[in-house]
Amino acid sequence: MGSPARLRPYMNDNGPLILDGGLATELEAQGAHLQGDPLWSARLLHTNPQAVRDAHYRFLLSGADVITTATYQASVTGFINHLDLSSEGARELLMSGVQLAKETVERFVSDSRPAGQRCPLVAGSVGPYGAFLLNGSEYTGAYAEDMTVEDLKVWHRPQMDCLVAAGADLIAFETVPSIKEAEALVELLREFPNSKAWLAFSCKDGKCISDGSLFTDAVQIANRSPQLVAVGVNCCSPVLVAPLLDSARSLLSPDMSWVVYPNSGEEWNTKQGWLTSEKTSALIPELSRTWMKQGAALIGGCCRIGPAHIAELRQQLKGSCTSPASAV
Repeated sequence: MGSPARLRPYMNDNGPLILDGGLATELEAQGAHLQGDPLWSARLLHTNPQAVRDAHYRFLLSGADVITTATYQASVTGFINHLDLSSEGARELLMSGVQLAKETVERFVSDSRPAGQRCPLVAGSVGPYGAFLLNGSEYTGAYAEDMTVEDLKVWHRPQMDCLVAAGADLIAFETVPSIKEAEALVELLREFPNSKAWLAFSCKDGKCISDGSLFTDAVQIANRSPQLVAVGVNCCSPVLVAPLLDSARSLLSPDMSWVVYPNSGEEWNTKQGWLTSEKTSALIPELSRTWMKQGAALIGGCCRIGPAHIAELRQQLKGSCTSPASAV
């Protein structure tokens, strides 16, 4: 895509951009055993990088304009603790998440010529500190009560540095549950002035993010950063998206768009895992036009959303893929 400075024009010319779905969901569908793993899908950067490439490629074939790296639960500290790597080895492994994604995009573009016209982007995933804690607190933000903004910046800085150094097209701050962590990420982004990002919150209902703060206040935090191209929600039920966006529609900066990628709407149980339901996943394509009318420029899916769902979403919003191998 080139310089991050051209990201906004690219979005305007090609929007809405279709995001991928749940990377871990697709990896598990292909046989990976991730549940309960302290590194989640990031472990496969070390043990099976080809599986990560293949999952990225399936989302590209299904119509994704943006693929997100397998680094949501990755951290230098986590790789040192759980893989017995050196600090430098941990940094290299984290950077490999971007490199694998970029290689996969290059392969996709090469395979789809001359018919292909898409040039997909790579978003470097930065999950919340709660994901490292492995206690479900990424959906409460409770940990932030005992941390300062500076503490959170110190935690996120190594991950951010690796993703930027590896050449991610933009950064995806994902599943952020607290206002304080959002403040830390917005401040940290200033240390990387040539980078662009989106900021997506986990939300508990149609008005509040996970720590109980109003979504309107979260959007105002995002408005402080000219480097953010989008603010929004991820990993919540699809039915919460429209009311959340509605609640803050008058506050969204003219230079900002919405980013939306909910989960399937199924319920997560810490002991049983996902409680499946027939009624849920189809809601994303069904509701996506509403979100687009509300100003969403980046739309995709999160947990339990696979390539077939993304293909349906693309068909709903943009017609069929331009890739000759798009009939997935």
